[in-house]
Amino acid sequence: MHKKWKIQTAESETMAWVQRELNCHVATAAILALRGYLSKEDLAQFLRPSFRHLRSPFELAGMAKAVSRLCHGLSQMEKILVFGDYDVDGITSTILLYQFLRDIGADVTYYIPHRIREGYGLKSKHINELVLPGETSILLTVDCGISSHNAVGLAQRSGVDVIITDHHDAPAQLPPAFAIIDPKRRDCASGLMHLSGVGIAFYLAMALRKGLRDMGFFASRKEPNLKQSCDLVAMGTISDVVPMVKENRILTRAGLEILRSGHRPGINALARVCGVAQRHISSEDIAYRLAPRLNAAGRLDHAKVAARLMDTPTLDKARQYAEQLDHLNLLRQKEEARVLDEILKYLDGQPDWAQKSCLVCASPDWHEGVIGIVAARLTQMYCKPTILISLQDSMGKGSARSIPGVDIRSALEACSHLLHRYGGHPMAAGLQISANRIVSFWDCLDKEIRRRTSAEDLTPILIIDYCLELTDITPKLLDEIVALGPFGPQNPEPVFMASNVHVLASKIVGKGHKRMRLSASPDKKGPAWWGIQFNPDPDTLEAQRFTRIAYRLQWNHWNHNKSIQLLIDETQV
Repeated sequence: MHKKWKIQTAESETMAWVQRELNCHVATAAILALRGYLSKEDLAQFLRPSFRHLRSPFELAGMAKAVSRLCHGLSQMEKILVFGDYDVDGITSTILLYQFLRDIGADVTYYIPHRIREGYGLKSKHINELVLPGETSILLTVDCGISSHNAVGLAQRSGVDVIITDHHDAPAQLPPAFAIIDPKRRDCASGLMHLSGVGIAFYLAMALRKGLRDMGFFASRKEPNLKQSCDLVAMGTISDVVPMVKENRILTRAGLEILRSGHRPGINALARVCGVAQRHISSEDIAYRLAPRLNAAGRLDHAKVAARLMDTPTLDKARQYAEQLDHLNLLRQKEEARVLDEILKYLDGQPDWAQKSCLVCASPDWHEGVIGIVAARLTQMYCKPTILISLQDSMGKGSARSIPGVDIRSALEACSHLLHRYGGHPMAAGLQISANRIVSFWDCLDKEIRRRTSAEDLTPILIIDYCLELTDITPKLLDEIVALGPFGPQNPEPVFMASNVHVLASKIVGKGHKRMRLSASPDKKGPAWWGIQFNPDPDTLEAQRFTRIAYRLQWNHWNHNKSIQLLIDETQV
C-alpha cells in the first residue's frame, strides 16, 4: 500500500538553539528538536548515553527479595534452573543468566521448551518431569512465567522457590511465586516497562552482583564484568522490538560495541554465515539477518541450537551451529513463501475481505512456527491487524500482528469469550481457539477494531523528519545521524525527503531490488549518490526521474571502504 506522507516541521527557534548548542547540521537539529531533546541535559544524555544513567535495579518490585534468595542459594550451593523462552529475547535472557551464575560457581542448568511440542511458558508438566526429578531448589524464569499460575503453585507446594522475571503484561492476580520481577506488575513504580526480557535478566544480574559484593562473595573470586553481556542484551532488545529509549538504548549501544569487538565466537560465526561484517554489525543487521536465523531454530526445530551457539567458547563448534541455523532459516523462508502465496491466492478470490478492518485466516497446512512472520508481512502489505491460525484437529494456534494505534492484545481481550487462551503485547500476540469459532471470532474482532479506529487509522503513514535535498548530504551529516542510534520504536531511523531526483543509472540486483545512481541534476554536474530500493513498485521500475523520494541515510561498508548510501522507502513519479 502507498503511504500518506506526513512531513514534520520543527519549531524554528528550538531548532536554531539545538544547532548552536551542538554545532551540527540543521537536519540533525531538526530531528532532535522534533523528538523533544530541548535542554542541555537531555541532549547530553541522549548523545552520550552512559551506564551512569541506568536506574537502580532495586527500584524493581520483587528485586530485593529475589536477590536475597539467590544469595542464600549460592552460599549453600543449591541447584538452580533457568527456564526461558524459544525466541531471541528468551534465548539471550537464558544464556545471560546461565553464564553469569555459572561463572560465579553456581550449580546451574538451563532449559528452553520446544515451541511445537511444549508451547509457550512454564507448565505443570515441566515441574513434574524436569524440576522435581532434577532436585532443583530455585526455579528462575526469564521472559515468561507471569501467567503460569498452576505451574508456579505446584512448584512452591513441592518445596521449589520460583523467581519470575518477565516483561509481559502482569495479571491482577499474580502467580504464587517466591519473588516476581516484572515492571508491568501494578505495584511496581520503577518506570522500567520498556525493558525486554533480557533487559530484566541483565538488571537481575546487576542486582545480584551488588548483593554478593556486599556479603563479601567476591573476596576470593573474580567479579564478573557485566558489560561483556551487553551483546546479548542488544540482540534480545532489538529482536523483541521494544522501545529503543532510556535503558534499552544505553544497553544496546554498549552491546553493539561488544558485538563489533568479536567477543563471542557464536556471533562471529553467525555474522560470517550471514555475510555481515562483524566489525560493523548494526541494529539492522541484527533485526534482518542475525535474529531471523536464531529464531529459525525455535520455529522449525529446537531453540537449544541457538542457545548453544550463544554459549559455545570455540569458533569451530560455533561454525557448525551457525551453518545449522542458516539451513533452518532457508527452510523457514521457503515455508513462509509457500504460506504467503497460498493466502494471497485465497484473498484474490475473496474480494469481500477487503471491507474488513482485520484479516483472519486459518489452515491445517501451515507450520505454526512461521505464521507470525507471515502475519507481520500481511499486516505491512495491507495495513490491517492480521491473525493467522494453524489448525490441528479441532484446535488452532494463532499469531496476531497489529499496526500502530490498534492494541491487538486489548482487542483480543474483548473477544476472549471465543478464545481458549491469549496473551502478548499491543503489537503482537498469540491465541488458542476452537476451529468452529474462527468465523465468529473474525466478526467479533472486526467489530471491536472498527469501534476503536477510523478509516484514517488504517491508512499507513510515512513520517518525514526533514526535507533534505541530495545536494545537502555530507559525510559529517551522516556521522551525526549515526550518533542518534541505535534506532527502534520511539527512536526511529530518520526519514528524509528530496524533490526532483534524477536516475542517472539503475539496475536490478538480488531478488527484484533496484540499485540506482541518484542526483539532483540530470547532466551529472552535481553530487550523485548510490541508492537502493527493496521490492520497488513495478510502475516505477523504468522511471528516470522522481518528483520526490523518501529515504534514509546509511554508511555502506564494502572491502574495507565506506560510502554514503540512500535506502529508498518510497518514490513518487
